[in-house]
Amino acid sequence: MPENLPIKIGDRQYKFNGETLSIYSGAVHYWRLDRDKWDDILTKVKGMGFNTVSIYIPWEVHEIKRGEFDFGQINPSNDIDAFLTLCEKKGLNIVVRPGPQINSELTWFGYPIRVLDDPEMQAQTAWGSKAVLTQVPRPIPAISYTSDKFFAETALWYDAIFNILVKHQYPKGKIIASQVDNEMAFFFHINPYESDFSPSSIRAYQAFLKEKYGSIDKLNQVYRSDFVSFEFVDAPRRFSAETYKDIPFHTDWIEYRERYLIDSMDRLAKMIRARGFNMPLFHNYPHPLGPGGSVSGITTPFNLSGLEEKLDYVGFDIYSRKELYEHVKTVVSYVVGTSRFPYIPEFIAGVWPWYLNPGGFEDEEFVTKAALMHGIKGFSRYMIVERNRWLASPVRRDGRVRKENYDMFRRINEMALGHKFVNHKRLVDVLLLANRDYDRLEAASALISFPGDFLEPLLGVSEYPNFMITSEKNLGFKQPVQQEKANWFMKNYKALSDSGYQFLLSDTQLAADRLKEYKAILVSSFEFMGASLQRKLVEFAKSGGTVVLGPVLPNLDEKMFADTTILDAIAGVKSKPLTSGSETLGTVYPVGSGQFIHLPQLDDAEKTLGVILDGLKAIKVEKNDVRLDLTVHALPEEKNKKLVFLCNPTADAIDAKVGIGTSFKKVTEIWSGKEARVDGQGWSDSLPAYTIKIYECEG
Repeated sequence: MPENLPIKIGDRQYKFNGETLSIYSGAVHYWRLDRDKWDDILTKVKGMGFNTVSIYIPWEVHEIKRGEFDFGQINPSNDIDAFLTLCEKKGLNIVVRPGPQINSELTWFGYPIRVLDDPEMQAQTAWGSKAVLTQVPRPIPAISYTSDKFFAETALWYDAIFNILVKHQYPKGKIIASQVDNEMAFFFHINPYESDFSPSSIRAYQAFLKEKYGSIDKLNQVYRSDFVSFEFVDAPRRFSAETYKDIPFHTDWIEYRERYLIDSMDRLAKMIRARGFNMPLFHNYPHPLGPGGSVSGITTPFNLSGLEEKLDYVGFDIYSRKELYEHVKTVVSYVVGTSRFPYIPEFIAGVWPWYLNPGGFEDEEFVTKAALMHGIKGFSRYMIVERNRWLASPVRRDGRVRKENYDMFRRINEMALGHKFVNHKRLVDVLLLANRDYDRLEAASALISFPGDFLEPLLGVSEYPNFMITSEKNLGFKQPVQQEKANWFMKNYKALSDSGYQFLLSDTQLAADRLKEYKAILVSSFEFMGASLQRKLVEFAKSGGTVVLGPVLPNLDEKMFADTTILDAIAGVKSKPLTSGSETLGTVYPVGSGQFIHLPQLDDAEKTLGVILDGLKAIKVEKNDVRLDLTVHALPEEKNKKLVFLCNPTADAIDAKVGIGTSFKKVTEIWSGKEARVDGQGWSDSLPAYTIKIYECEG
């Protein structure tokens, strides 16, 4: 984004002319609505308190034939220029989403069918057949985003649509951001041996290896191989590792898949910039799994930090229900812990007709409060206006409203804007990191290959790698790292949640300067650990931080060569045991002004982390029931006020007694306006099943 523009993105905020901008958006599909209904529908959207509209712009709908487009000349509802002008007259900011892929439950996912039918642009499976997206209403070929011909075709679409969009970008109009493509995840082929093995992708993979290693001799040294040039290196088509020395050959393919997504979005972004669009650019990864599913779902093949080196911000989509609170918590905590602007590009409002167990507006109230609770700063409700192949939105396509849904969204927006949620900061001292090295190994070790998405519920297992479909080989280590790493992560996650310590999630690619926000970093470690990560953790400890790791101190790097960076940092220091009573829990190694704490096991993770984090005076909440969850937020300029979210994510009513270690004179639940019963440093309240209450606490 050009430096001279008034928009600045960073520190989890979207700044516009020096002021923090709230982006509470709803999706409206102009081409699916009668043009004479536009005005009334946008009035209804604004009446719910939405200050922004999010607009898909479908190549598939606008193209008449190659290089020719209908922007209202044939179908009046295709007049995107007129729709943007009307949004501006209504005082609504605009986020555009021009693809080339938009999904949107369109038959061809937004592409002209001629693009899908061209073999030169199709992704391939490991067996050379075309990769197929198993999507409703019908399967379609997946596109290879390494195909030069595909980008040449996209250029025709971008030439046409950005000729219109640049006229409406700020300051001429009210477009404040554009999405780059949509949910790029190999068309839901998350399994690494399913896609993309097209000739152009293999060439890109070989170029990636050449960039990474520089010479074929260095690659042969790592792979323990004898290739004569990079053009003879083929991608792994299945997991065949027998020892840890075979790991780099497989995990390089996983790393390439991350780069595939990053490089293709970067190429599209450069095409957008070349056409004069200067507003922020973002991307939305499809929602990952989290606790209860595959821990690697929040990292590979997604690489949020890597993609934000190319784009302005990146988010995950969330389609969830009240019973899946841990999913919402995990995804939001990860985005808040990682992104420069925590945003949900698609946030459930209504459902597609084939959605399983869709729930109702009560679910949407709950998951919205849950996202705000864990620190989200902006979102787009999808869909805020109903259309074909979508049900239960607050505004119908003819302008009528569903009163309960409409009133709920209005109240949410009024509350978030009125209490300046966007300016609040979560008070957190602990960061739990997913280790990307191990997540790559988990992905690489998948033994079953199948496309995901709508086949997933039929097969009963996830396309994300997890313990059900990954290899159990220990590869020469004490235990199978690809499986044990999830156990270690989950023990830490559950202990932090149950005990009330305030924490966020990220992964080990997070920039070193972001680690400085926290007192303690928790990360799994086995016999190998990436060389750059070892250096980053040592520097964090030297600068005063606490690194908690285990079960094994690493002596190898990610290429399986000796690397004793951490071992060297703690060698010769005067260590001491970490104890609880007469029990030894681990070992403390002072490093610089900080420390490493090695935990060889986590039999009682809550007790062990309690000893460590209490010693650091880490922020902690008090609760009388382990099932409750709390987060604490504050405005920097208001020292005597806190905003506290209290969640009952269970099917049982709970009489709660909670506190955050500070006395308050008045505690008011802002959704109902009722005061809670204050008692010393805590307060009491009754929470029905699946309820989140939000308290303004005044000292």
